[in-house]
Amino acid sequence: MPLTIKTNKTLNPTKQLLSTLLFALTLTSCSSATPGTVNGPGGKVEPIKVTINPAKTFQTIDHFGASDAWSCQFVGNWPDAKRNGIADLLFSGDTLGNGKPKGIGLSLWRFNIGAGAAEQGDASGIKDEWRRAESFLNDDGTYNWNKQAGQIWFLKAAKERGVNEFLAFPNSPPVQFTVNKKGYANAGKPNLTAENFDKYGDFMANVVSGVREKAGITFNHISPVNEPQWDWSDGGQEGTPFFNNEIAGIARSLSASLIKSKLPTKIDIAEAGQIDYLYSEFNKQGRGNQIHAFFDKTSPDYIGNLPNLTQTISGHSYFTTSPYSKAASKRQEIAKALQTTPGLKYWMSEYCILGDNEGEIQGSGRDLGINAGIYIAKVIHNDLVNANASAWHWWIAISPYNYKDGLIYIDKNKTDGNYQSSKMLWALGNYSRFVRPGAVRTEASASSGSEGLLISAYKNTDNQLVTVIINDQSKAAEIALNLQANKLSNLKIYKTSAAADLEPMSVPAGSPVTIEAKSIVTIVGMLVQ
Repeated sequence: MPLTIKTNKTLNPTKQLLSTLLFALTLTSCSSATPGTVNGPGGKVEPIKVTINPAKTFQTIDHFGASDAWSCQFVGNWPDAKRNGIADLLFSGDTLGNGKPKGIGLSLWRFNIGAGAAEQGDASGIKDEWRRAESFLNDDGTYNWNKQAGQIWFLKAAKERGVNEFLAFPNSPPVQFTVNKKGYANAGKPNLTAENFDKYGDFMANVVSGVREKAGITFNHISPVNEPQWDWSDGGQEGTPFFNNEIAGIARSLSASLIKSKLPTKIDIAEAGQIDYLYSEFNKQGRGNQIHAFFDKTSPDYIGNLPNLTQTISGHSYFTTSPYSKAASKRQEIAKALQTTPGLKYWMSEYCILGDNEGEIQGSGRDLGINAGIYIAKVIHNDLVNANASAWHWWIAISPYNYKDGLIYIDKNKTDGNYQSSKMLWALGNYSRFVRPGAVRTEASASSGSEGLLISAYKNTDNQLVTVIINDQSKAAEIALNLQANKLSNLKIYKTSAAADLEPMSVPAGSPVTIEAKSIVTIVGMLVQ
C-alpha cells in the first residue's frame, strides 16, 4: 500500500522509511545542474539520481539572519496583532495545523545601533526619515535606554520565539563623535578620528550593557564598521568609510572596552561592501585584501590575536551575484583565501537585490513573485556551496520601499499599516527554517540531466538530514535520493513556488520527488543506518 507523507500528524517511523528514495553525492557546486531526463528501457523516463554522502562534510553553519534597520523603529510600535504577526513570520519555528511552517525561524537577529540622525531631524541631512536612527547617547554624555524602543520590542520578540544569537551593528559612530557632527561623511573621508576610537569603543560597550539591562539580552556579536569601502557622502543613510588601519584601531579599542566592562560579546570584522575586497585590493587601496589585513600575522593591521575577536571575516554579496558562473568563481576565491588562515570562517552578513545584475533581475521595484525568490535561493546556494559561508544574513527584514530589499513589505506608515510576505522570505526559509545552528554541509551530487538544478545538503546536530533543491527551469524534474548506506525516517517535504510558501508535499512511498518548474523544494528526514 503506498505511503503518503503528511506533515500534520505523526506516522509510524518504520513506515516512513523511504528505502526506495535514492540520494547521491558531491559538493562542488553541490550541484549546479538543470533538470534533465534519461530514457530507460521501453522509453520510460528515469528520475535524476541525487546522491548525498553524509559522511563527507564541509563547513559548519552558524546561523541565518536579517536586520532590523530601519523599519523596526516604527513597526515595533504598531498594534500588537500586526507586529506579532510580522515577528512570527521572521522568527517562529512553530508549525500550523496543516503542516505549514508559521515562520522561517531565523537563528540570528541584527540590531542597528543608531548614530543619532533621528534626533537631529531635517538638520541631519538624511532626507528620508525612515533612514535616520535614534541614539542611546545624549549630548551631555548620559544614556537614555528608552530610545530605539521599537527595535527593542523586536529584539525581545525574536528571543521569545527562540532566537538565541544577536548581533549589534552601527552604520556610523554617534554624531557627537564624528568629524562633521553628522551620521554620514564628507567627500568620502572617514568621519571619526583616531582620538575618538576609545570613546567609540566605550560607547559600543555601554550599548551592550544598557540593552542587556533594558531587554535582558546580551549581544553575542558586535560589528563596529559597515561597508567601509563606500564613501557614504550622499546623505542617503548613516554611514562612514574607513581604511583597514582605522578598522584595526577601532577593533582594538572596542576589544579593550568590552574586556573592561566584563562583557562576553565577540567582535565581528569587517562587513566588506563587496566580496572582492576580502581577497583582493580591488579598486580601493588600503581598504581591500581584508582577509590578509586582519588575519595574517605579518600584516601591520593584524588583529586576529584579540581575545574577543570572532575568527570570522564578513562580507556582503552585493554586485557579485550575476551571471551565476562568474559569481561562483568569485566565491571560490573567498574559499581559497580562507585556506591561508586555518580555522577562519566566512559570514555573508548582508544581501538584498541591488542593481541590474547583468540584466538578470533589477533591484528596483517591489517584487512578491517567485522569480525574485528563486534568485535569492540561488545566491544563498552559491554563498554556502562555493564560498563555504558559515552564515547568511539578509539586509532589511521589513521594507516600506518599492525595491527588492524586503522579506516582508509594509505600508510606509509609522503607527499602523498592512504587511505582506514575499517569496524572498520563503526562499530564505527553505534554508533558515530547517538548517539549524551547528549543522554541517555534506557532499551532494546528481546524475546526468541535472544541469538546471542546484542541490545542497546539510546534517543537523540531531542527525536530521536537510536537502534543498532549486529548480530555475521552465520544466519540472523528478529526482530520486540515494543515501548510500542510510535511510530516512520521519520524512517531510516542503515546496516554495508561485503558488506555495513552504507548503508540505505528499509523496507516495517508492515514488520520485517532483521538483516543480520555478520552485524550491526542501526534503527533511532523520538519518537511519
